[in-house]
Amino acid sequence: MARGASGGAAPADGVLLLDKPAGITSTRALATAKRLLQAPKAGHTGTLDPFATGLLPLVFGEAAKFSRFLLEAPKTYEATLRLGEETESGDPECPVVRRSAVVATPGQIDAVLRSFLGAQQQVPPMHSALHVAGRRLYDYARAGEEVERAPRAIAIYDIAALGRTDDDLAVRVTCSKGTYVRTLAQDVGRRLGCGAHLVALRRTAVGHLSLAGAVTLERLELSGPAAREALLPPETLVAALPRFEASAPEAAGFVHGRPIATSAAAGVEVAVYAPGGRFVGVGAVFPDRIAPLRLLSPRPQNPLILLEVMAVPALK
Repeated sequence: MARGASGGAAPADGVLLLDKPAGITSTRALATAKRLLQAPKAGHTGTLDPFATGLLPLVFGEAAKFSRFLLEAPKTYEATLRLGEETESGDPECPVVRRSAVVATPGQIDAVLRSFLGAQQQVPPMHSALHVAGRRLYDYARAGEEVERAPRAIAIYDIAALGRTDDDLAVRVTCSKGTYVRTLAQDVGRRLGCGAHLVALRRTAVGHLSLAGAVTLERLELSGPAAREALLPPETLVAALPRFEASAPEAAGFVHGRPIATSAAAGVEVAVYAPGGRFVGVGAVFPDRIAPLRLLSPRPQNPLILLEVMAVPALK
C-alpha cells in the first residue's frame, strides 16, 4: 500500500459503487470500506436503511467535494410490498400490528400506483433519523411517543408494478431525494384499503449511476491491496453536467480560483476539463465567465499536474 508523506496511507480519491448487504447500517458499510481501502477521508451520498440492499455510492478524498451532485439526484428502487399487513415502522423491523383481506385487482393496483406520480407532500415516518426538538424521531418512537412532523416536498417520477406473488407486490419506483419508500408503501396500502408494509428494498440507481459494476464488501476484502482498483474517478459524480473543455492557460488559472471568460448561456454549472481530458473542477456559468465552485486540489504526488500549472504564464 502506498504511504503518504507523514507515513500514513496515501490519499484515496474516487467513488466506490458499493452493493450494500442487508443487516448493516450505511455508516458501518462506509467504515468497513474505508478500512479496506485504507482511506483517510470518506463519506456517503445518502443512506440506506439497515434492512435495505443495493447501490450505496461512497466518496473518498477529493471526490467528497462533489458528493452533492448525487445527494440531490433521483433514486430508483425495487421494492416488495406485503399487502394486507401493517407495521408501525412500515418495514420488517417492527412486528405486524394489523392484518386485512386483500381484494384489490391488478387494474386497481395500477391505478393506485399511478395516483402517486408527480410532486406531492410526504410526512416523514416516526421511525427515521430526522431531528425534532433535538431528538431523532426514532428515539421518540422507541419511547412510545408520537410527535408532529412537518410534511416535506417530494416527487415520484415513475412507479410501476413488476409482479405479484400471493400478497407480495413488487414495485419499481424512481423518486426525488428525501422520499421514504416505506412511507410510500404504507400510503399505497391505505389507498388500496388493505394496508401494506415494505418487506424488501433494493436501490438500483442513483442519478446516472447504477448497480452495474458495483462491488460487495466481500469482494473488497478478497482484493487486498488491489481494492483501490474498484474506485472510479471523482468526475464520475459530475458526468451529468455539461462539459467545458478549457485551454491549458484557462485550466491553470481555474485551478487557482480564477474565472474563465465565456459567452456560454448563463445559469448552469459545468464540469471543467483541461487538455487531455483531465477533470479540474466545477464552475458556475455567468453571462461573461465561468466562476470556480469546487476544485480538485493539485497533489504533490502528481508532478505532471504541477509541472503543467507552473509552465503556464499567469493570466492577466
